[in-house]
Amino acid sequence: MYEVLKTEGRAKRARMTTVHGVIETPVFMNVGTAAAIKGGISSPELKELHCQVELCNTYHLHVRPGDDVVRDMGGLHRFMRWDGPILTDSGGFQVFSLADLRKIKEEGVTFHSHVDGRIIFMGPEESMRIQSNLGSTIAMAFDECPNALADRDYVEASVDRTTRWLKRCKAELDRLNALPDTINPHQLLFGINQGAIIPDIRIRHAEEIAELNLDGYAVGGLAVGETHEEMYYILDEVVPHLPKNKPTYLMGVGTPANILEGVERGIDFFDCVYPSRNGRHGHVYTRSGHLNLMNARYERDENPIDMSCTCPVCRQFSRAYIRHLLKAGEILGMRLAVMHNLYYYNHLMEEIREALDEGRFAAYKKETLDAFNENPIANTVMQGRRRK
Repeated sequence: MYEVLKTEGRAKRARMTTVHGVIETPVFMNVGTAAAIKGGISSPELKELHCQVELCNTYHLHVRPGDDVVRDMGGLHRFMRWDGPILTDSGGFQVFSLADLRKIKEEGVTFHSHVDGRIIFMGPEESMRIQSNLGSTIAMAFDECPNALADRDYVEASVDRTTRWLKRCKAELDRLNALPDTINPHQLLFGINQGAIIPDIRIRHAEEIAELNLDGYAVGGLAVGETHEEMYYILDEVVPHLPKNKPTYLMGVGTPANILEGVERGIDFFDCVYPSRNGRHGHVYTRSGHLNLMNARYERDENPIDMSCTCPVCRQFSRAYIRHLLKAGEILGMRLAVMHNLYYYNHLMEEIREALDEGRFAAYKKETLDAFNENPIANTVMQGRRRK
């Protein structure tokens, strides 16, 4: 069940109730691609970092350890000891990211595994069966993510195929959920809007998939080569054509600034690898932008990463100590930086929800973006983008 609690312009404050718990939105999903956050963060620790939803990847778990193994272990929740909601990406993004290792047909996509080169076939039915074996809370439909700058003819053909695949996903998941031995018979399905940066194709596709009455809708194929302005323009155009009584998910986005802009345009769900990836390289987020802890200026800095932060890392450790660990190649340094970044993102979402509850999101957004802009060293990381 999805309930919109409050709105401010197009921005939504909502609540989604699932079989694995309640999701307060807007929400950032912490990316655990292979059933773990890169940086050595365990599921119990995610609770302390205020994580609501973890995101895992269908393709990667199919390759290793195998979705049959996860099923035999009782599903993802039991396997990774996480009792909250899990969203599984469909594997469709690998159609984009493994362009040199794949071949697309109407039936599905043939991959060469990035691990050992073996041939893998994945289509809508295979993706749904894998995700059913994983037992996630939310399954994503299998789609093709065309390059943002692809030509119109290619994008139109790709989007039409994605719609046909979506209908096959829905039929197969309905069948799987009805089986007596299904791990999660209440598994939800989100469809994905595609169309590169061609607004009329995006709108047509949104209207077509809205008719299927799915559990939620994602906007995919952004943050893959277009500018920020183009991404925001597409969101302005397409989100009003998606069902307002269903959650909306902007896939693979993004930076704190991207999230604020997305919320303003009606997005509920976000995910991105930035908090963990940047943390592992010593880049950490603060209320006034990003810091590179590898810089010599922090060698004797006794301050926490962010003096206004109450995360477990900032309550105990200094910038100088974390910098030392990172320079020494100690795993603890990466762990601490990733923990802080995940807390920062999850706390940012808490502040966004509070601002929406109190009817002051516009002011909060301006205040937060102004703080980023006042810090010139924030630009490199805060303005980056990536879908997965």
